[in-house]
Amino acid sequence: MGFIIEAQDLVKNFGNIKALVGLSFKVRLGEIFGLIGPNGAGKTTTIRILATLIRPTSGFAKILDLDVVKSASEVRKLISYLPEEAGAYRNLSGREYLDFMAGFYANSKDEAQSMVKEAVEISGLGDRLKDKVKTYSKGMNRRLLVARALMIKPKLAILDEPTSGLDVVHAFYVRRIIREYAEKHKVTVLLSSHNMLEVEFLCDRVALINEGKIIGEGSPSELKSKYKALNLEEVFMEATSRA
Repeated sequence: MGFIIEAQDLVKNFGNIKALVGLSFKVRLGEIFGLIGPNGAGKTTTIRILATLIRPTSGFAKILDLDVVKSASEVRKLISYLPEEAGAYRNLSGREYLDFMAGFYANSKDEAQSMVKEAVEISGLGDRLKDKVKTYSKGMNRRLLVARALMIKPKLAILDEPTSGLDVVHAFYVRRIIREYAEKHKVTVLLSSHNMLEVEFLCDRVALINEGKIIGEGSPSELKSKYKALNLEEVFMEATSRA
């Protein structure tokens, strides 16, 4: 199985702040890969580099062998990116928002309609898609945005804290739809989260990030076995104590 993401020795400095200090990892085609760690560990910085939004200070990252700096425009055609604090246009209805966003990606009216049909199903919002986004709860808004990110069937979906701040019901729905969609359409997913129990449920493999570097990597079961832990929270605490 090939790799869709290859990151090697990534360093990112913001002035005197060292956000990443030689971070390296690979993501296989078709898997759900999680970057987990506390706030400020470097997860979002890593994701923003892969999404071509910022450049590394040194090191490199490739998506399907395309350098994210040298071939940024080509990389953007392969990915979909959902930031943690993303929002939809509040004065549009959910359906109008999906129609609007599909227009940026589709090459024909039929393709746009197919994307929107897919997004309607993904969101599970039903008749609420007729209502303006400003009337949505945070969970409904997030479901709409996840549908927007997935409807284009990207080669790689990059999701930053996809369930952050959601209640149990909406978080469960978002996790389930990510897993089912990835399996159905063979979409690779890279997601970040500080919720390690959630990642344990969702991800095929994970990388533990702390202070800008990876301190552990593998499947949840492999990591729990290695560190003799009951869950990924215990894994992370043990890994940081050994780092």
